[in-house]
Amino acid sequence: MLAFVLGTKAELIKTAPLMKELEKRNYEYLFIHTGHHDLREMCEEFDVKMPDIILFQPPKTTSRFFLKTRKALSWGFSLGYKLLKTLKNIKNLELVLTHGDTITTGTTAVISSLGRWKVGHLEAGLRSYDWSEPFPEEFIRQVTDRFSHYLFAVSQKAVENLKRENVKGSIFLTGNTIVDSVYLSLKKGKRSKRRNHVVINVHRNENLQSKYRMKRIVEIIKLISLEIYWPIHDNTKYALKKYGLWEELKSLPNIEFSPLLSYFDFLQELKACRFILTDGGSIQEESLVLRKPCVILRRKTERVEGISTGINFLTKLNIEYSKKIIERLEGKFKIPKFENPYGKPGVSKRIGEIIEGLV
Repeated sequence: MLAFVLGTKAELIKTAPLMKELEKRNYEYLFIHTGHHDLREMCEEFDVKMPDIILFQPPKTTSRFFLKTRKALSWGFSLGYKLLKTLKNIKNLELVLTHGDTITTGTTAVISSLGRWKVGHLEAGLRSYDWSEPFPEEFIRQVTDRFSHYLFAVSQKAVENLKRENVKGSIFLTGNTIVDSVYLSLKKGKRSKRRNHVVINVHRNENLQSKYRMKRIVEIIKLISLEIYWPIHDNTKYALKKYGLWEELKSLPNIEFSPLLSYFDFLQELKACRFILTDGGSIQEESLVLRKPCVILRRKTERVEGISTGINFLTKLNIEYSKKIIERLEGKFKIPKFENPYGKPGVSKRIGEIIEGLV
């Protein structure tokens, strides 16, 4: 028996193609939902089964913790206790699969390993090599990879990282399932009514907890002359209001806010836009699949593979550098030729083949 343990929408987005692949192979699996986000609507949209087990009821808002680190850590300990009890009650459990870099990811890897179940980490090997950037994700990734028996590495760079760290688990170069997720999802979304706009996505913990960083991000956003579309997270709006920046942004004549979109509709906005401003992780990968320039509102990124393509730009929150990049992208910027370092469609099929050989 195989079990997926997932908590966030991003984890489900990237895991859904693998779930569908295993279903094609008539491979039985359990879906354990930790309750970080509400995943019911997304399960319906991706046409994967609803969770078999829900450990905590998901919140009604887009953020469970609203920047409260102590609350997040407390939830992680409670999650570990509940998850261990749950896994012990599953008969013939051989492999536990977890994804990415969240509290769910790290807790699942540690608890499963201590319980002597095999652990597989989807999206292994991404590194910034700075535990504070992004925090706590960089720490969680390194812990997860050290506790995992099977590491599904997203790129050649990720493989090199894992080998350098002398991880004990078996390393498989598979590519990133986000490639399959994007191609699958583009068939389902509503075509954007916008064209030639800029999409903004900001939600990183290290940015939202710093007034200084958020002020710099607002200054960078004000450099944009094109139309701006920003489907905004609840905790981002909360932080902007807290720091007195919300009204300043709302007064911009070229900006439009909206609640968060479905993943499928959001991808259509990315597909139609001129370029992206983000501090997110997955969106850097999606920009490569869609071949859209991406301005990264961070000091460091664990997705370093994208920088070498010529369409991902790490600003380090430097306003002058950001201004030069935005002027280039608003001008006659030509997308360079590059191969996606995260692979081509079919990643989920490769992982499915590996799993069949393991269990």
